[in-house]
Amino acid sequence: MIPTTAATTISATAAAPTSPVLSLANSPVLWICVLGVFLVIVVQSVIYMKAARRAAPAAGLTTGELRTSFRTGAIAAIGPSLAVVLVAIALLALFGAPATMVRIGLIGSVSFETAAASIAAGTTGAELGGPSYTPEVFAVVFFAMSLGGAMWMLATLVLTPLLQRGGHRLQKVNPALMTVVPAAALLGAFISLGLAEVPKSPVHLITLLTSAAVMGLCLVLARVPGLCWLREWGLGIAILIGLTTAYLAHSAGLGPAG
Repeated sequence: MIPTTAATTISATAAAPTSPVLSLANSPVLWICVLGVFLVIVVQSVIYMKAARRAAPAAGLTTGELRTSFRTGAIAAIGPSLAVVLVAIALLALFGAPATMVRIGLIGSVSFETAAASIAAGTTGAELGGPSYTPEVFAVVFFAMSLGGAMWMLATLVLTPLLQRGGHRLQKVNPALMTVVPAAALLGAFISLGLAEVPKSPVHLITLLTSAAVMGLCLVLARVPGLCWLREWGLGIAILIGLTTAYLAHSAGLGPAG
């Protein structure tokens, strides 16, 4: 779900920027950079899939189980990708296709990107998407978003080996901890993100409860013989129904005032 502040920023600033900004934002140089980034992602994915196939026998995975895991990951990515596409469409008029594809589609999040862009534009005395949104301001905005994303990647590069060593030590002390800690961390992260949306409006609460109920129902029905495919499609179904519910609830006047 798009946070209310981000949605407000998008709707308020999605008015057509000046054509020089779009010309710069969709320049061939940026498109070449985008293609380079996507090429790296494709190469990384191929390397990972080959490594997984080589490691499967040692992990006790059959070829069928490995194929099922790949298919599950691909299908589970469809639902979240739809939300990203909706956000990307709204931001095309501000940042152009190349910047939106790299910042929103691969690395960043709409909350961070819109906040960073607004702050960066404000430091130049310009309004994001307004008459003062010039190519020079766009360059500052794009640099600020890219710098923030680079720090995310750098932090991951530095902290991942440290956390991995800590995980190995915990596993030696109590192997059961390494089955509980990752699941608890993921559960806590998603719960904190969900609860942060609840106070914003009744639409947020209704959407959260509906999505949770649909996902729970899919997991229960997946135990029925012949419906195990719901484990793979459950997330996408829950997101689609959640988006539909949010639209209907907002149309009914349950959204935030203004």
